[in-house]
Amino acid sequence: MAAALRAIGLLRPQTAASRWPALLAAGLVLVPLAGAVGLAALAGLDPAGWAALGNDPQWARALAMTAWTGLLSTALSVLISAWLLSRIFPGPAWARLTRWLAPMLAVPHAAFAIGLAFLVAPSGWLLRLLSPWATGFDAPPGWRTTQDPWGLGLMAVLVFKEVPFLLWAAATQLQRADVGQRWTREHALARSMGYSAAQAWWQVIWPQLWPRLSAPLVAVLAYSLTVVDMALVIGPMSPPTLSVLAWQWLQDGDPVMNAQGVAAGWLLAGSVGLAALGAWALARMARARPWPPSGRRATPDPLHRSIRSWAWHGLVAVYAAVMLALALGSVSGVWPFPQVWPDSWTLQAWQSVLGSSRTLWTTLWLAVASSLTALLWSVLWLEWSRPAWDGWMRRLVVLPLVLPSVVWVAGVHRLCLGWQIDGHAVGLWLAHTLAALPYVLIALSPAYLGFDPRYGQLSASMGKSHWQFLIQVKWPLLKAALTAALAVGFAVSVAQFLPTLFVGAGRFSTVTTEAVTLASGAQRSLTAAYAWLQWLLPAVGFAGAAWAGRPRRFRGLPT
Repeated sequence: MAAALRAIGLLRPQTAASRWPALLAAGLVLVPLAGAVGLAALAGLDPAGWAALGNDPQWARALAMTAWTGLLSTALSVLISAWLLSRIFPGPAWARLTRWLAPMLAVPHAAFAIGLAFLVAPSGWLLRLLSPWATGFDAPPGWRTTQDPWGLGLMAVLVFKEVPFLLWAAATQLQRADVGQRWTREHALARSMGYSAAQAWWQVIWPQLWPRLSAPLVAVLAYSLTVVDMALVIGPMSPPTLSVLAWQWLQDGDPVMNAQGVAAGWLLAGSVGLAALGAWALARMARARPWPPSGRRATPDPLHRSIRSWAWHGLVAVYAAVMLALALGSVSGVWPFPQVWPDSWTLQAWQSVLGSSRTLWTTLWLAVASSLTALLWSVLWLEWSRPAWDGWMRRLVVLPLVLPSVVWVAGVHRLCLGWQIDGHAVGLWLAHTLAALPYVLIALSPAYLGFDPRYGQLSASMGKSHWQFLIQVKWPLLKAALTAALAVGFAVSVAQFLPTLFVGAGRFSTVTTEAVTLASGAQRSLTAAYAWLQWLLPAVGFAGAAWAGRPRRFRGLPT
């Protein structure tokens, strides 16, 4: 029977010829990945760097600030995301929220931080709206709403950015054909037994969804503990986070200070590992006992429904307010406090941005090239790799997510120096591709691995080759997932800050590097214009993906 199935292509023998695409894909990633990690590890073994780090009086307070902001923001992001899901899935509210996830995810972290700073600063738009009738201020108060010593501004930005990411990661699982429909039926069965929607969620769906979110949760934890660009824009400066200190030391021309920055990065990596281990232990303890009490509850009253509606509408409103603040700031002229609107409007900032055609072109070609490369690699790997290979390769590919960005960039920079591509376009393309690859693989995997294999069996029974099946059947049916993963990679590339600075060696500038650099200056309108453009480019990418991935409509046969 097996021979007959192989004859028509239903079972493809695992020969060397059938495995070569996966072997090629593994080699293309393992070589630069292992080289970058190995060089970063060698740099971290320098005893002079660790000695300098131990003698520096700032590192202990910086590490404490890192743990405070990173761990608390991650915990809040997980709790808020789980609570929102328990209130709106399944139902029309969940469908409406998923439509807003793409625009929210398209907002880069740095752009959101700049916009939130414009919104909540002492001279920001919120206080301007309140001052005429509530506060009575005729000058900006001396409040520390940004760069505050407690890191509250950084935590707020992290929470607002990571909640949509976690909701999107949950949506990739809840919308899978093989599990989403089953979980929905199980949820409906629990409701029929008298449980409320929230209770059915916690008892039935969340215990099954939680293990599938382990990789996104680790990514959120690692990013929150090691973020640099947002900490530069809105984070604390006295003391700064350890990632900011490491970034400053890595920029120093003194080899000892440079080694000290690498050591600080590896100290951050150890902190991420300990935090991930603690989260894993807490997850095991949580799975060992039931979630919220298993007793039955009545259907939520109108107050619960209004809170549920307010929660997700509030999340969307914050993003809208941030982008509106950036838009107003980019065209504002003279704007004395406490006036709600500027005295004059000007397009001078946008004229300067559009005049920087080289910066815009660099951003576009980098994002397109790196996202396309990451997508091609992901398809190559998911299609031809063995299931046994996928587990260990996936752990290696996500290293750019779990390693601190300063460590990862230091390794890639040393690799590019060794290959003599530092400061060249090919080196920058390599760095951006390795950064986008884990996001693209995570985005594409649920749909690709959940594809119904019966389509392939039917195609093979009709005498079609495997390539014909891929080109004519599988990839067209996965068009939405492929274009969405491409848009994710595009957005990740646009948001890259450290790789562009280090690997580009100052020869390349993108809208992100310009926005973060200008954020520390006084050019409010120019900063807002670059930050708004930093959002606009990924938004156009997601919109194009939604248009390209829409299902085809066929006309009916004539009657």
